Amino acid sequence: MRLRRLGNTGTEVGAIGLGCFGMGGPHQGPARDDAWSLRVVNEALDLGGNLLDIAGFDTADPRTTALHGAGHPETLLGKAIAGRRKEAVVATKAGAILNGPHPRAARRDGSPARLGQAAEASLRRLDTDVIDLCYLHHDDLAAPLAETWGALADLVRQGKVRWLGLSGATVEQAREAHAIHPVTAVRSELSLWTRDALAGGPDGLVGWCESVGASFIPTAPLGRGFLTGTMRAGGLRSGDHRAHDPRFHRTAMEANLPIVDAIREVADRRSVTPAQVAIAWLLARGEQVVPVPGTSNPRYLRENLAAADVRLTEQDFADLRALPDPVGAGAGP
Repeated sequence: MRLRRLGNTGTEVGAIGLGCFGMGGPHQGPARDDAWSLRVVNEALDLGGNLLDIAGFDTADPRTTALHGAGHPETLLGKAIAGRRKEAVVATKAGAILNGPHPRAARRDGSPARLGQAAEASLRRLDTDVIDLCYLHHDDLAAPLAETWGALADLVRQGKVRWLGLSGATVEQAREAHAIHPVTAVRSELSLWTRDALAGGPDGLVGWCESVGASFIPTAPLGRGFLTGTMRAGGLRSGDHRAHDPRFHRTAMEANLPIVDAIREVADRRSVTPAQVAIAWLLARGEQVVPVPGTSNPRYLRENLAAADVRLTEQDFADLRALPDPVGAGAGP
């Protein structure tokens, strides 16, 4: 796989990584299959998709961990990379605490004491002595950014974390943090139907990352599965957390199908899948962009990583620029 530099670290990662939060996460319930997840992580490493993004939720209550699986993805990833730690670049997150079965039950706590506790818990669950990339989930934090970012910088000095990133941050927050300690990566939603991070060109989030040499890590690069073309209105299983996303309400899904149809037309011209078109479009946003599509299915993993070799034409890009606006508010970072 083609390589891309991870921010200002001097370390290279595969141009496409693997999103691991959904593996054994707090929303899969009985659909969870840890054996498949272990296989997928190892196959991702075999294929060069070595950025493993597990940026999910911490938990303040052990009962929440038991009932909803918060923290389990990290434990699972630790098992998956045992014996292969040097091949993996592991990214996790601090500052978002799950208090219930759904992301909307999360709260923010960026106090220095809490961030230290979260990092120690992640190290234990991952069974490692250092976190490669630790994101601060900053949106809606009550503590000043200088205080929270400074606390994470202390973890770098202590050797518990290698590099720092921001999740859910604005350009202004990224600038403020970068003045205190280098921002290696910014993690925020970006896809063919959520393009806010591109707004403002060089003054937007993606543009800012390019200007300072930071990586941009798109979350939900496949529109939480909708852009793959495999979903239809009313097709969500009971308990699927996407049912809380306005874009996945039945009427919105029906209204958004023309977006998928247009992506499929481009995919058919290139003899690839809609998912591969969506990922290839992201890669074309700049060398600083490293998508991390999530899956626990080996077939989809191979399909996603193969998107690194898809070349879109100017006509393709023009057709994708002309996609209709999505119906329904986005779910956020």
